[in-house]
Amino acid sequence: MKLVGQLIAVCVIGFGALCGAAQAENYDLVISGGRVVDPETGLDAVRNVGIKGGKIAVVSEASLDGARTIDATGRVVSPGFIDMHAHGQDILSARVQALDGVTTGLELEAGMLPISDYYDRAGKEGRPINYGASVNWANARIATFLDIEPKDDVEWFFEAFKKTNWQKEVATPDQLEKIADYVKQGLDQGGLGIGILIGYAPGTGHKEFFAMNKLAAERGVPTFTHARYLSMLEPKSSFEGMAEVITAAAGTGAHTHIVHLNSMSLRDIELIAPMIKTAQAQGLKVTAEAYPYGAGSTGIGAAMFRGDRWRERVGGVDASNFDVGGKRLTEEELKYYQTEKPETQTVIHFLELDDPKDRAFLDMSVLFPGGVIASDGGNWLVDGKMIEQHTWPVPENAWSHPRSAGTFSRFLGTYVRERQEVSLLDAIYKLSYGPAKIMQDAVPQMKGKGRIQKGADADIVIFDLVTVTDKATYAKPAQASEGFDYVIVNGVVLVDGGELDTSVMPGKAVRNEVR
Repeated sequence: MKLVGQLIAVCVIGFGALCGAAQAENYDLVISGGRVVDPETGLDAVRNVGIKGGKIAVVSEASLDGARTIDATGRVVSPGFIDMHAHGQDILSARVQALDGVTTGLELEAGMLPISDYYDRAGKEGRPINYGASVNWANARIATFLDIEPKDDVEWFFEAFKKTNWQKEVATPDQLEKIADYVKQGLDQGGLGIGILIGYAPGTGHKEFFAMNKLAAERGVPTFTHARYLSMLEPKSSFEGMAEVITAAAGTGAHTHIVHLNSMSLRDIELIAPMIKTAQAQGLKVTAEAYPYGAGSTGIGAAMFRGDRWRERVGGVDASNFDVGGKRLTEEELKYYQTEKPETQTVIHFLELDDPKDRAFLDMSVLFPGGVIASDGGNWLVDGKMIEQHTWPVPENAWSHPRSAGTFSRFLGTYVRERQEVSLLDAIYKLSYGPAKIMQDAVPQMKGKGRIQKGADADIVIFDLVTVTDKATYAKPAQASEGFDYVIVNGVVLVDGGELDTSVMPGKAVRNEVR
């Protein structure tokens, strides 16, 4: 006992550091010497991060030991990016997003229905990044009006464009009850909110839209709304569509989230942005997102591209504003696609960013105070057909909107590095903590995301701010972003030294409690 006491004394008096090192915890993974950015606490300093059991165990100035150590010297260590608007919910789309720094991709604007089918399939197949979805109100409407069973399949949705009753007609009381039952069932199965694609069904009754928001408020979940109108002209203007979303928040108490503020506002963002700010200042829970591109993407037969004066309504466009497969269309081609193949995916250029005025309009949305960045990215196609999801790498001739590959690196490269419009700390807020904060009251799991703190999920990206860049273009979108050296999902290294590891599927479901 005397000898033991002497050894303890030596440790305390002369060799405390040595004994402390011997007793130090050994981590699964250590990230050393990186510039750690945590928007919630305001941390922006060199730190070491220890990961154990899929969680961040420590953030420290002291050196750490681990089974593996990643030297992040000269790199940014950030919470993994959270995409609230990820339509591409297959393995291939998620892998492309991982190379853009995304660790959680949520399908919230459209959502899925049936919800249980979506989660069961994704869980069985595995996913490289975290995943989750809201309840798809549009699918509920399609199923009700066409008297068919809903299917959580994007091709099923676009095929329904060939029928217009669900897009144009007001629901009867019985139909509205059936739609609501579908949505309630989806929420009972763990849906993250209600996705309301009312812009694809603009003939929907205002009472139905109000009822969906009232249901969301009662369940304590957000609505994610693609506004009813896309137009510079009144009546039925984008301004009116945005006002309807704000009215729903005021009248029901719901948290209403406005998707792709940039594309829906067109050149009326100067009117719409102050309206949203004033609503927020009055205490309404209204949030918004945008993506850093002047073009959107959807089915070429969508309701917004039909009807009286539709070209003038969406900003004076002609066929050349439409792009299919990387090629701008002629008037004859546009007519053919709209009449014969309305389900065809197209890129529509609303803003021409070579014009300083259009660039300023985009900036108002992208830099909207408190707003977040979300891609609205989709699936990858060859010859109009979805690519088999286990394909890797993405074929060079694959098509999607470039935002499907480059949204987050484009924001960092353009707005932080090149133009210096946003500080790094504020940028990471928009890419990670901001989305988590928007979601966390309704989805408890999100309290563990968007943070570099003890106890948070180990969803982390390590990148070089000097070199991070988007490579995807409208002509050649199948090009992964560069500069993301490491992407870690739930403690598992998914992108290692800039290379994607296709042997791991560390993504987990983000899901509310199943009733």
